[in-house]
Amino acid sequence: MAYTNIDDPSAYFHTQLYAGNGGTQSITNNGNSDLQPDWIWIKSRSDSSFNALTDSTRGTSKRLYSNSTSAEETHSDRVTAFNSDGFSLGASSLVNTNTYNYAAWQWKANGGTTASNSDGSTASTVQVNQDAGFSIITYTGTGSETTFGHGLGVAPEVIIAKKRGGAASWVVWFKAFNNSDGYLVLNATDKMEEATTIFTNTDPTSSVITLGSSSTVNQNTVTHLMYAFSPKQGYSKFGKYVGTGSADGPFVYTGFKPAFIIFKKSSDSGDNWMMYDNKRPGFNVTDQALHPNSSAAEYDNANANLDMLSNGFKLRSSFGWVNQNTHTYIYMAFAENPFVTSTGIPT
Repeated sequence: MAYTNIDDPSAYFHTQLYAGNGGTQSITNNGNSDLQPDWIWIKSRSDSSFNALTDSTRGTSKRLYSNSTSAEETHSDRVTAFNSDGFSLGASSLVNTNTYNYAAWQWKANGGTTASNSDGSTASTVQVNQDAGFSIITYTGTGSETTFGHGLGVAPEVIIAKKRGGAASWVVWFKAFNNSDGYLVLNATDKMEEATTIFTNTDPTSSVITLGSSSTVNQNTVTHLMYAFSPKQGYSKFGKYVGTGSADGPFVYTGFKPAFIIFKKSSDSGDNWMMYDNKRPGFNVTDQALHPNSSAAEYDNANANLDMLSNGFKLRSSFGWVNQNTHTYIYMAFAENPFVTSTGIPT
């Protein structure tokens, strides 16, 4: 039986490291396949600065920051183009300071082509890649509980939502919570909270996401954004693990060699979100992390140790941010290589 339909994950997700030049430049991806990104998340590794997020639905000039509650901003000197295999940059110090090192995580949706979606009670605009289980959704809030179409064709297991037209936190829902109204805050260190006014008591379906009346996700007449993900065997997996408090920590099976992992302790507050990729440092043990909730430079410390393996990842630290005994952590992971190809060949 074929294990995956995605033999080369770099066609849909890729991490690209680059050095700033202080002027303008085009960054070409070095993955196996060409990837024209539709969502780019950039963070400086060298200094304290915002996590800058842009996508081809909103356009190159529109910027949100994962470590900030601020409304969407308009700039012309950051990401300036989504190219056929990479992207172009302006001279902004946020993404292109001379000699500074950066990480750019990129996902492919539908080449910037959007469609109106009327599956929900309220219309949405979606840019979908069903093959990769990724949808960019924009909508105008109603101020009361309603449903919005997502276009994935299957129920999403992760939803990341942010108000564009005003200040508000980023909220993140995981199926792994086993809690329909549970959420984490991407720009904070809070534990999982519950609020039926945000994600309600209704799980997403194969066609719609139900949102409550909270102005955080559904303010009347205000524009909002969601990124929604459904898992794809051999390419993406979203779940949870329980810490052991041991340097010989838990192994988390994904079914692929990870290219990117983001996780957060959901059972307690005060701990950073952690982001790892296969390029920093490019070998095991991986000990270089960045934080979606923080402007801090790269965290390079044995407290962050983990191994990226051919079929999952293993924690190599007892540090509370990643592996506190009996505590629960949720994660998102995307593949570098599937464990078994579409023709059943182990990689």
